[in-house]
Amino acid sequence: MRVEFTTEPFDLEEAPAHAVAAREVIQKARLDAVDVGPFGNTAEGESEDVLSAVAALLRDSLEAGATRVSLQVNVIREDTP
Repeated sequence: MRVEFTTEPFDLEEAPAHAVAAREVIQKARLDAVDVGPFGNTAEGESEDVLSAVAALLRDSLEAGATRVSLQVNVIREDTP
């Protein structure tokens, strides 16, 4: 699976606490291809790992002051012969 997410409100001067909290969850999770940036973040991994990370990032970022969390989860399937 792949998760893409952003947290709001934005602050162009300094990463808000809610953004830092969400990124820390993703960086500590057992995920691959983690890419964090100022306007969006992505990570890939096994379904259970992604779903656990999504639950934690929602909880932690909202507790840290996020007023909105936008996310998209995509199922990635490998083609089998």
